Amino acid sequence: MKTHITPRVRFAPSPTGNLHIGGMRTALFNWLYARNVGGAFLIRVEDTDRERSRDEFMQSQLAALKWCGIESDEPLVFQSKRTDVYQSVIEKLLSEKKAYRCFCSPEAVESRIRASGVTEEHFAYDGFCKTADQNPARRSFVIRVAFPEDITELVVSDLIRGTVTFDASLFDDFIIARPDGSPMYNFAVVVDDAFQKITHVIRGEEHLGNTPKQIILYRALGLTPPQFAHIPLILSPDGGKLSKRDGAVDVLAYKQEGYLSDALVNYMVRLGWSHGDQELFTKEELIKYFCLEAVGKKGAVFDMHKLQWINATYIKQLSAAQCCEWIVADVMPELSGRTLRWSDADRVMAVGLYKERIKTGKELCDALVTLHEGPREYVEADVAQWMTPDARGMVTELIQRLSSIDQWTKDQITPVINEVCTQSGVKLVSLAQPIRIALTGGTHSPGVFDLLVLVGKTETLNRLHAVLR
Repeated sequence: MKTHITPRVRFAPSPTGNLHIGGMRTALFNWLYARNVGGAFLIRVEDTDRERSRDEFMQSQLAALKWCGIESDEPLVFQSKRTDVYQSVIEKLLSEKKAYRCFCSPEAVESRIRASGVTEEHFAYDGFCKTADQNPARRSFVIRVAFPEDITELVVSDLIRGTVTFDASLFDDFIIARPDGSPMYNFAVVVDDAFQKITHVIRGEEHLGNTPKQIILYRALGLTPPQFAHIPLILSPDGGKLSKRDGAVDVLAYKQEGYLSDALVNYMVRLGWSHGDQELFTKEELIKYFCLEAVGKKGAVFDMHKLQWINATYIKQLSAAQCCEWIVADVMPELSGRTLRWSDADRVMAVGLYKERIKTGKELCDALVTLHEGPREYVEADVAQWMTPDARGMVTELIQRLSSIDQWTKDQITPVINEVCTQSGVKLVSLAQPIRIALTGGTHSPGVFDLLVLVGKTETLNRLHAVLR
């Protein structure tokens, strides 16, 4: 009877910086795969780079993952705490003649190989120390794996890219441990994946070139390699490497800019994966439909406009109260202090007016603060188009009429504005646009009657006077 093996995947960030879009997408693909097949998702912290690893980076990365709903199903594993394990495995490989100590300095290696007539910029190690005296007391050394001489090619059966064949002559006896004993990346990855019983390694295609080395190490340790799946790169709009300008920034920066985590997750999963023509997915739908067979081979272009469209769609699905809670929690905690004249109900009302018109939470907060505090400047094109001499005359008349209103309500304000328009023989837009400019600095805003109520009588009159100056 065949034993069922529970799929186990991992995300293994290095805490040498914050988590960016590419890393988050890799984590998402692993997490969704695990959830889809009923497997386990693990997080391993690859912190063997002692000089560059920082606890604050690790905490930032974990916070970004948690914000997107991703947490490890088991306790975190830290490579820095597994030094003894790596050393034990190295000793085993040494004793079995599958690895050896190399005492050659990089300069000595290059000099020796250059002397043999090699002119290539990159050259393979010549195996000089494989048969040399292995007395570790001699001097500083690294550990190299003894690359099997009977292998002519290495075949990677990739779940996304298919069969990928590598010429074995492109590889040498590569280093698996540094002079200080710390493990190199490929060696630590194999040891840890075996320790965590990882069945599927889902990672970016930039790691495809590491896979043959890892397969050699699995064989040296007498282990069966996991299944590999290398996902396509995320590209800039021009097809090049994604830069900060294109969106390759800290994931938490998207939170601060006012992107909803569900919207960002929805967008990131669609970078390289598809389910028919569907664009918008709930988290439950993503788990249900996600599969590696639907991941493409070509690079996925990062489109900020598409992300903003998805985010705007998700924002519209929130109630005004939910939206208000969200922007206070994630985008502008000081919103209440920046809108002191408003009650909580006023803020919710203001959010309700604007949330259908914006793409991000930051845009929403900026609009609310501008409405509350008043414009610092006016849009010149709007002023040129709408603040005509006739419009200025109407605004002057409106100021006089609004000054006499006792109750500052929409029911009292509306007839006054309509009367001024009727007497001037113009449509409402001819007066509404100058009012908008006075209140917000431009003409793109919600209905003027709601805005007037929120701004209040005294502040409205001050702004109408100001726009005439």
